[in-house]
Amino acid sequence: MSVLANTTNPFLNPDRNPILKFILKNTFYAQFCAGESATEVRQTIDSLKNIGFKGVILGYAKEVVLSEAQTENLASCGQDAAAEEGIRKEIESWATGTIETVLLAAPGDFVALKFTGAGSQALFHLAQDLPPTPALASAIDSICQLAASRGVRLLFDAEQQAVQAGIDNWTLNYMRKYNATGKAVVFGTYQAYLKATPAILSGHLTTALEEGFALGVKLVRGAYLGSDPRHLIHDTKADTDAADDGIAEALLRRRWTQPIVERNAKDPSAAVVSFPDVSLVLASHNRESVRRARDVLGDSPDGTEIAFAQLQGMADEISCELVCSDKGAAAKPVSAAASRRHREIEAYKYLVWGSTGECMKYLLRRAHENRDAVQRTRSGRDAMRAELWRRIKSYCGM
Repeated sequence: MSVLANTTNPFLNPDRNPILKFILKNTFYAQFCAGESATEVRQTIDSLKNIGFKGVILGYAKEVVLSEAQTENLASCGQDAAAEEGIRKEIESWATGTIETVLLAAPGDFVALKFTGAGSQALFHLAQDLPPTPALASAIDSICQLAASRGVRLLFDAEQQAVQAGIDNWTLNYMRKYNATGKAVVFGTYQAYLKATPAILSGHLTTALEEGFALGVKLVRGAYLGSDPRHLIHDTKADTDAADDGIAEALLRRRWTQPIVERNAKDPSAAVVSFPDVSLVLASHNRESVRRARDVLGDSPDGTEIAFAQLQGMADEISCELVCSDKGAAAKPVSAAASRRHREIEAYKYLVWGSTGECMKYLLRRAHENRDAVQRTRSGRDAMRAELWRRIKSYCGM
């Protein structure tokens, strides 16, 4: 998978090799991706919503994942005037694909986007923590304006640490602009496996409160274990689990360990512990984390808005449990007071679309994530075995 995702050999490019494309599209691609055309994508989305999912998180697959050598050479990007035309085409291609993704999504859906897909100049500016160029800023604004007009929300994905500080700053700037109404249109992504994430998120919460915009938070455990510096990541899985669960609970209960302080304009020395408007997307494949968040949600009916999300093709038993629990709760007769306390469980599936070749880097990350998924595979196998046996008994009238 790593060779196929990073090769420049046309024979190993699925978009140029029809035999390789046939094999991949009918195996890995079919498991995790939405389709190569608008028709295929819409069919996949409709099938998920017919099951009972609230919606989808749809992403355009084009992206760049850097090697260590490429990261070191970023300083040379964007300095050659002869490359200007190529850079313009990179931005236009990325913007066109992302706008098409927004148009494929329905109101209430999410669209995930990666700034690195905009090409070498975007990479250079992110790595140097510089603002986007005018051409790229215009493209991002066009995407945000279209999404806001269609009722679609945007998830700006986290990426490698070489460019993440720049991504955080760009994301906050677009939140200031498009989340000022109290509803989150733009969401940032926070990776719980990074030791610095709680402090970064605390700073963003304070900024959102002081400047009066809603903070959109997509919380994940982390997807760049193979490329992020190891010392930046928690030492054990248990530490990552604790960070992920702790952040989710603090946001849902609107109680941060470090108080979010609001200053009194007339008396700056006076402070009130407060909390900004927050919308949370909990993107987790960990059943215990999802159940813990649901328990907190039941105790905090007036807390943070939340959506649950899992990747297409992974943790389907957790996703379907969320869908079924919400259907069951909606079907039960309850008192008016209990009805007011009940909060709808919003379950989403995250999937990308694009050509088989464009999706290879995305599929490589899925392969990395599934190397240690033996226990989750066992759980899925046991769940399917139990469901198969239930259906056999039902068919036989047992």
